[in-house]
Amino acid sequence: MASSSSSSSSSSPPPPPRRSVFDAAYIRAEFAAAGISPHFIPLIWKYVLQNPRCGDLDAVPSLPAAAYALLRQKFQPTTSTLTTAAESKDRTTTKLLIRLKLQFDLNLVTLLSDNKHNGESVEAVIMRYDTRLGKYDGKPRPGGVRSTLCVSSQVGCKMGCRFCATGTMGFKSNLSSGEIVEQLVHASRYSQIRNVVFMGMGEPLNNYTALVEAIQVLIGSPFQLSPKRITVSTVGIIHSINKFNNDLPNINLAVSLHAPDQDIRCHIMPAARAFPLVKLMNALQSYQNESKQTIFIEYIMLDGVNDQEQHAHQLGKLLEMFKAVVNLIPFNPIGSSNNFKTSSEHNVKKFQKILRGIYNIRTTIRQQMGQDIAGACGQLVVSLPDERSAGGATLLSDIEDIRI
Repeated sequence: MASSSSSSSSSSPPPPPRRSVFDAAYIRAEFAAAGISPHFIPLIWKYVLQNPRCGDLDAVPSLPAAAYALLRQKFQPTTSTLTTAAESKDRTTTKLLIRLKLQFDLNLVTLLSDNKHNGESVEAVIMRYDTRLGKYDGKPRPGGVRSTLCVSSQVGCKMGCRFCATGTMGFKSNLSSGEIVEQLVHASRYSQIRNVVFMGMGEPLNNYTALVEAIQVLIGSPFQLSPKRITVSTVGIIHSINKFNNDLPNINLAVSLHAPDQDIRCHIMPAARAFPLVKLMNALQSYQNESKQTIFIEYIMLDGVNDQEQHAHQLGKLLEMFKAVVNLIPFNPIGSSNNFKTSSEHNVKKFQKILRGIYNIRTTIRQQMGQDIAGACGQLVVSLPDERSAGGATLLSDIEDIRI
C-alpha cells in the first residue's frame, strides 16, 4: 500500500505556480470568482510598487480577509527578479537584467514547452534626460531631469532585423502583462519613471493582448502614467495597427520604418516581406485619419545602405501626406559578425536637412546613450556585465517625448 501511495503521489502534476499580482486579467477574474471587489486591486499594486522587495502580501493594508487568503494561495508580489543593474559611465543610463520564472498555462497544471520561460531573462533600460538642455522653436524648453523606461515585451524576437542584437536570439516566449508591468516596478527602485517606451526586446504588437492589458494597468491607479507619455514601437504589424487606436487611444505609435522602399526594407528587415510597404503606409494613413495622432518614424542610419540623399528624398515623398516626426538613429555596433557600419555625422545631418528643409518634416537625431553597457538602441541581448559606475552624471537633452 505504501508503494502504491508513493507511486500515485510521484505521478501527480505539480500545482500551478502563484501568479504575479500585476497579471491584471487573472487577478480580476480570481477576485470576481471569490466575490471580492476589484477596487482593492490597485491598493495591492500600490503597496508592491512602494515596497518592491516585499516577500509576501500579508502586510497590504485594509483588505478583506478573503482577499488575504486568495493572495496567499494564488499570487505573489512579483514573479520576476532583478538580478543585475549596470550603470553607464556618465550615469545617464541604467540597464536592468530581469530574470523570469517558469510560466504555466492557466488552464492546465502541466508545464507546456511552448509557454515557458525556462529561467530566461529580459532587459529594460532607464534613460535620464534633462529637458532644459533641449530647444523647441529655438527657445530653451522648460522642465528638468526626468526618466524614460525602455521595456521589453518578449524574450527574444522573431522579426530578425539584421541590425538588431535581439534578433540574433530568435524568439523564445511572450511576456505576460504582469511581467511587462514588473519592469516598471523594478525600475522604480532606481528612478521616478515619467515615460515608458516599448522599444526593448521583442515586437510589442506580436504580443498584443498582454501589451494592451499592461498599458491599461500603467495608465490607471497607482501608476497613473499619461497615455501621451507611452510609446509603442512596431516594425509594422498591419492587422494590429488597424485596431491600435480603438484599444489604446492616445498612446503614441512609433514605426520602425528604416528604409524608404520595400527592397531595402526586406534586405535589412526580413519580416518586412509579410508587410508590404504600400499596405503598411495605407494602414498608417487610416490610423492617423482615425486617431489624429502624430506618427513617430524610426529610421536607423546605415552607411551606404539607406543614408544617401536619394533615400532622404524618397522618405520625404513617402511621408509628405502624414503628420509625422522622423527620428534618425545612429547605428550601434552589435558584434564583429555584423557587416553594417554607422553613417557619418555628415550624412546624418544632410539627411536631416533634406527632410526638414525640403519636405518640412520635423526630424530629430537620437542621442546615443548606454553604448558602454550595450544598452543603446538595437543592442539589447542578454549579456549584461555586473558593473556599476561611480562617475559623474552628464544629463542629455530630451529626445523621447516630442510634442507637436
